[in-house]
Amino acid sequence: MTATDSTGNLTHSILVLHGPNLNLLGQREPTVYGATTLADINQMLEQEGRSLRVKVTAFQSNHEGALVDAIHAAFGQHQGIVINPGAYTHTSVAIRDAIAGVAIPTVEVHLSNVYKREAFRHHSYIAPVAVGQISGFGSESYRLGLLALVHYLRQQNPM
Repeated sequence: MTATDSTGNLTHSILVLHGPNLNLLGQREPTVYGATTLADINQMLEQEGRSLRVKVTAFQSNHEGALVDAIHAAFGQHQGIVINPGAYTHTSVAIRDAIAGVAIPTVEVHLSNVYKREAFRHHSYIAPVAVGQISGFGSESYRLGLLALVHYLRQQNPM
């Protein structure tokens, strides 16, 4: 577990989870998801993490069980989770239950504004167990999600 100290060392550890098909960013439907790759997003988050004095660890999987396992493994390791569950947002009770089970503050993010898209995308199983949701700002949604989560964590445990 990452500790806070007065010397400017890392204050929190954040797990960033990327769901199915996000490994195809930059080539998959660029008019919807943009030209930024997943590697670009992870690099940006690591850089932003350094400026916020938090450790950022990223993981992507197209498999629901692997995401559930990563959430379980986060318990005692990470103080927060930023998750883009992709299509699992609308289908996965398992991911929802894993987040609720570990009780790690979680922010849900989406590249596109899911509420301007097909009706089936308007429901999220994740939102009720997340501290917040950010969507519609492309790759910036991840950065905003990280900022919001770090702010939330620091409000919960002021130094």
